[in-house]
Amino acid sequence: MVIGFIGLGDMGKLYAKAFAQQGLEVCGTDLPHNFERLCEELNPHQIEVLIDGRETAQKSDLLIFSVEAEKIKEVVARYAPYAKTGAIVAGQTSVKHPEVAAFEEFLPSDAQIITIHALHGPGFIPKGQKLVVIPHRCDQKTYQTLVDVLLLLEVNLVEMEDYHQHDKIVADTQAVTHVGFESMGTACATAGFYPWENAAYIGGIDNVKILIMLRIFSYKAHVYAGAAILNPYAKQQVKQYAVSESELFKLMIQEDEKELRKRLYKARDFVFHESQTPILLDDSIMKEFSLSVNSHLRKPNSHLSLLSMVDAWNKLQVNPYDNLICQTPPFRLRLGIAEYLFKNEDLLEESIETALYDKSIRGDDLEFHSAVRDWSAIVNYSDMDGYKLHFNHTQNFFKDRLEHGRQQSAELIKRLMKD
Repeated sequence: MVIGFIGLGDMGKLYAKAFAQQGLEVCGTDLPHNFERLCEELNPHQIEVLIDGRETAQKSDLLIFSVEAEKIKEVVARYAPYAKTGAIVAGQTSVKHPEVAAFEEFLPSDAQIITIHALHGPGFIPKGQKLVVIPHRCDQKTYQTLVDVLLLLEVNLVEMEDYHQHDKIVADTQAVTHVGFESMGTACATAGFYPWENAAYIGGIDNVKILIMLRIFSYKAHVYAGAAILNPYAKQQVKQYAVSESELFKLMIQEDEKELRKRLYKARDFVFHESQTPILLDDSIMKEFSLSVNSHLRKPNSHLSLLSMVDAWNKLQVNPYDNLICQTPPFRLRLGIAEYLFKNEDLLEESIETALYDKSIRGDDLEFHSAVRDWSAIVNYSDMDGYKLHFNHTQNFFKDRLEHGRQQSAELIKRLMKD
């Protein structure tokens, strides 16, 4: 089997190398100006780099489009008509609605459409990671052929019924997850402080929040913009997150203790009931990964981002544990720290008391409230350029710590998720 890639960016190269390491014949195409660099990098891995995507399409038994979600239609329109007779065609985008629509419009009628989605970033090799496979237009024999090929990579394969199921789950595990951490980063950037230098943001849970935030901002804006704006289910879920945050923030500033407690405990009982299999993050490990040199000076904070997420899950009647089938490391860690907060009576009580009565944290919560509103509006208006500009502005604020944050978060993920 010849496996061809249209797009040899970070993820395309990662999977091209992984297939080549299994002895499969691999080729690929990228933008012309990248040709010589990619030849130098990939030829030693026995990967043939071709100058024209039409040639890649014509010779590939498995053709994988690994391009930005916002460009998928343009690229598929250019090269899909040249797909080899009976070829299996897949895409690597994190949102499948525009991808499937492009495949249906431009692929030959005999092409077998079985798409995939790697639930990890380019910082992790495929082995041991979750990889979603989604049949769309194929026969059972061809589907099994692709499954067998993917299993050569020793991935944890997640088989889904259709792309609607995928996009609905990914709206939670990626789009809303990213917006929550992006809002945290934007709030800090707007206020002009690094969270690890603030006593309210040092400690176990906050170490995880900071490292995942830095990890997200260490990657490219288009990855997150496409996942949020092109996924029809994401707008609904991001909007509910913003509504939950706004309503909780109003209760906090009104010091309406009775209603705030009622709402949060109702959300806790829905999400974290006894039948769930707990994640149980290790407190001692979380404390190790602090960017602060003054971790002993920790003071309470409201954890408004986590309170809002749990409330949103309740309002949407979404069980996040069900979505672990399509988990990413940031999502699992976000669910883990939310679980840690809501199932620790003392810590939840501290969070509620701080949210209601500690004026020293109110300014930071206001910045977070404003950031959530901004990100929600950008997603709601489908403002792709605005998303990238907003992301890049915050990214620039943290630029000196992003690489360190990515390294630390990778180690944290390995430690906390080793089971």
